[in-house]
Amino acid sequence: MVGSAAHQAWPAFVLVTGLLLVGLAAHSDGLFAQAGRLLECVPGSSVALMVASMALVTVVTAVLNLDTAVVFLTPVVVLAARQRGVDEEPFLFSAVFMANASSLYLPGSNLTNLLVLDRQRASGGAFAAQMLAPALIATLATAVGLLFIFRRKLAAAASRPPATGAEPTSRVGLLAATAAAALTLALRNPALAVLAVGIAAVAVQVARHQLKLPQITHAIGPLTLTGLFAVSVVVGVLARSWDGPARLLADAGLWGTAAVGAIAAVTINNLPAAMLLSARPLSHPRALLLGLNLGPNLAVTGSLSAYLWFKAARQLDTRPSLPAFTRRGLLLAPAAIIAGLAGISLAR
Repeated sequence: MVGSAAHQAWPAFVLVTGLLLVGLAAHSDGLFAQAGRLLECVPGSSVALMVASMALVTVVTAVLNLDTAVVFLTPVVVLAARQRGVDEEPFLFSAVFMANASSLYLPGSNLTNLLVLDRQRASGGAFAAQMLAPALIATLATAVGLLFIFRRKLAAAASRPPATGAEPTSRVGLLAATAAAALTLALRNPALAVLAVGIAAVAVQVARHQLKLPQITHAIGPLTLTGLFAVSVVVGVLARSWDGPARLLADAGLWGTAAVGAIAAVTINNLPAAMLLSARPLSHPRALLLGLNLGPNLAVTGSLSAYLWFKAARQLDTRPSLPAFTRRGLLLAPAAIIAGLAGISLAR
């Protein structure tokens, strides 16, 4: 049982390690800083700036990973708001809410996708095709919800600052990100291939003295990933010896499966929850992923991304309110899950 649980879990953790390395390479190249400068130059009101920042978080989450997005883009969108002289709170919270909401597009966008995908025997391209409709609808529902929640704070106008001409220092990060996205789409298990791309990208930058070992270990967080892997394997063993979760999901139906996934995510974190709920064949895997990926917008206990976001926020000298996170998530998460389930039903 331990071997079976470890076999299900290891590709997800290897892949996220590779994607974090790719994200670090892109950050070291200045790609995210350049994206921030482009954000600062978006013309019009703070609403336009907010829409552009949410679009950036969505793309980076989908192509790389939600953990990469919150680590590297939370500072980008907050500093862009500060540069424009507008309230930074909507941008701070949109970084984590949009990352969770946009983590359904590709297998590598969220570790939970890979844990559930292991049981589906589907390629990355097939997964993307199956999840496109609910993923897009959930993303749009969350974006509209954020604009509604922060409508008063976004009412102020934002002046357009002078454009800057700075460019990324090299294209290693961009090439690595492109290769990682292609491999994730093409391969059923891209973990080792993407890890190799990430290692190669940071190796080039270490050789060029753009990166040092402490920066690499800080970006990966090996102790955190190792701990989550161990917990996931333990929960996976439990799920293989106890048929309670399987019986619960068998009777839950489409909507009930999403609800179970969301509740499990905020109770024990979505990675162990994915192992617990996907150890046996699933009737509604897409609904389960909606709950596992969007449920964490209900509370910071739901995902690793929330912890990483909080850490990034503290480094910016901001102190995000955890009760405020939940108050807003109580509106955003159910709306996005319901919208995504409607997308699944329509796509049948």
